[in-house]
Amino acid sequence: MKAENELKKVLVADDDPVSQRLLVSTLEKWGYEVIAVSNGIDAWHWLEGDHRPSIAILDWMMPGMTGLEICQRARQRVETAPVYLILLTARGDRADLVRGLEAGANDFVIKPYDRDELRARLQVGMRVVELQASLARRVQELESALTRVKQLQGLLPICSYCKKIRDDQNYWQRVENYISEHSEVTFSHGICPDCYKKLARPELEKSRLDLEKTP
Repeated sequence: MKAENELKKVLVADDDPVSQRLLVSTLEKWGYEVIAVSNGIDAWHWLEGDHRPSIAILDWMMPGMTGLEICQRARQRVETAPVYLILLTARGDRADLVRGLEAGANDFVIKPYDRDELRARLQVGMRVVELQASLARRVQELESALTRVKQLQGLLPICSYCKKIRDDQNYWQRVENYISEHSEVTFSHGICPDCYKKLARPELEKSRLDLEKTP
């Protein structure tokens, strides 16, 4: 799962040095941490690493591996928080846009790009990335909760008389204590009808009679 300081990390892959420097400078002014590469091979090394960025802006045509090929490879990986992929391209016809989306791109920026449009598309990408991170945290919490619940499954040694349970450290403890430690359950105590008739009511009657005999 990505740390919060990694969510604004952006990969820029463009083999045009002038275009790359301009884009990197723009993104850094907007507060993004930028990783810049000039070919598809280096871009893919970053995207398959453990510290991959959250967003990647990929030029369609690059040496080594095209942006389209990177999108296809990236979508073949099974990830809880996939990278948000933006294709940077001069191709603006409908067929190319469909082709890029089918390859796995999340969005497009058409060259020459408008700064306001680019910023808006990055903000959309950041919202998606943040949502994915939030969902990943929720999944981890649910998995942890399921793990705790599973701890209650199996054979539990219980005393036939006092009903205490023997835990993994060979200590005997009350049932409610054991369950509370291994789940999110909190107990409130009461008296069932059978126990009231057999135990509680006779005790109350005895106490009442004792009080009546007291001078």
